[in-house]
Amino acid sequence: LKREMYYGKRFTCKHELIDSIETYIHYYNYKRVQRNLGILTPIEKHTLYSAA
Repeated sequence: LKREMYYGKRFTCKHELIDSIETYIHYYNYKRVQRNLGILTPIEKHTLYSAA
């Protein structure tokens, strides 16, 4: 999270930082494909295990 989203960026207020973190977490869970999960997003992997 720090390396991909936080470092090198300046935030003008606490709310901007919080919004940016929430946006990144949504991206990470729903859009960012991960090789260690079999080239799935975390939510796709969770859905597969929940259905089984």
